[in-house]
Amino acid sequence: MTDGPQYGFDTLQIHAGARPDPATGARQTPIYQSTAFVFRDAEHAAALFNLQEVGYIYSRLTNPTVAVLQERVATLEGGAGAVCCSSGHAAQIMALFPLMAPGLNVVVSTRLYGGTVTQFSQTIKRFGWEATFVDFDDLDAVKAAINDKTRAVFCEAIANPGGYITDLDAISAIADAAEIPLIVDNTSATPYLCRPIEHGATLVVHSTTKYLTGNGTVTGGVVVDSGTFDWSANDKFPSLSAPEPAYHGLKFHETFGPLAFTFHGIAIGLRDLGMTMNPQAAHYTLMGTETLSLRMDRHVENAIKIAEWLENDDRVDYVTYAGLKSSPYYDRVAKICPRGAGGLFTFAVKGGYDACVKLVNALEIFSHVANLGDARSLIIHSASTTHRQLTAEQQRAAGAAPEVVRVSIGIEDAEDLIADLDQALSKAVS
Repeated sequence: MTDGPQYGFDTLQIHAGARPDPATGARQTPIYQSTAFVFRDAEHAAALFNLQEVGYIYSRLTNPTVAVLQERVATLEGGAGAVCCSSGHAAQIMALFPLMAPGLNVVVSTRLYGGTVTQFSQTIKRFGWEATFVDFDDLDAVKAAINDKTRAVFCEAIANPGGYITDLDAISAIADAAEIPLIVDNTSATPYLCRPIEHGATLVVHSTTKYLTGNGTVTGGVVVDSGTFDWSANDKFPSLSAPEPAYHGLKFHETFGPLAFTFHGIAIGLRDLGMTMNPQAAHYTLMGTETLSLRMDRHVENAIKIAEWLENDDRVDYVTYAGLKSSPYYDRVAKICPRGAGGLFTFAVKGGYDACVKLVNALEIFSHVANLGDARSLIIHSASTTHRQLTAEQQRAAGAAPEVVRVSIGIEDAEDLIADLDQALSKAVS
């Protein structure tokens, strides 16, 4: 649905990638719960395995239900193609996999989800990769961190947990000057609030578990390729520009052009790493995307009301929501996230760590869970949970200090959420 008329976001979130089932006429995308697909004949099978024809072989690689989701998310992000996988963390590895090799590094923001900080600071070392953490508000520091071994720059559009907004235009200009891709995690913003490719991103990753699905039922991830990066401009990215031994010397960029990264993600990444999204998860996420804009508008509306109320409460030290006029990131909202600053932010409770623990235990509507982007309002004390593995310095740099709680504001009545916070703060700070 990318050719022809230029449809609006609300239309695309329902229709992009989806067509009536040709066998039954089913209007909703079926769950193709099949591991394998029958070839027309031996010649057809050979063409598929040689990447000479697009089709379905085995659900570790391609699946009709998953393919609809891939096309839909790519369309919503304004990308050339996408690869779905089993989780947001899987998407991050899938994004880096064609770019990296032992001894190479990626420059990343200090303001990241705690699990991402751990993945980049600890786990990727087992591949021989390195990560250099930098405050992305310090553009000179970002430039200085890039060297001849750097193969990507990574950040979040709206950073988890603090809701900080990254100046994607400035960061993409730095990445472009270094001739390396910018990878943006757009989980907290979604393509409804922010389209990183329009700000220079090469790749966009999501945990589809969060806002894209929106109902807390399934995990998943996706990597969206802008299709605009010249992988053959130099010798930095041989996986995409040089002959691939597994496919008789095929060169992905030369052969597939703007879809080079997408085809590599399927033919090499999913084939060998196996971090596949299952078709039922894709089905739930497709249903979630159909109401994405409606939900995000309500998330933003509620978040503004609650952040303003918290900011004026004497039991709260500060609130990090970028939608507040007091936020140092307020001016970036109109440029990077013109439809709003999202539904995710933190606030500091007077009384510190102990008061935060009392607060989460006293809440009734808010659920204390390690998730975000649900229709329900969620809260977590990051320092004792999602960011627990980090040092105190890393926790503060990431916006997850001991006196801070993170809230993911849902789509309930804002007045009920405020009343719930009010009674819990009274118990926490008394």
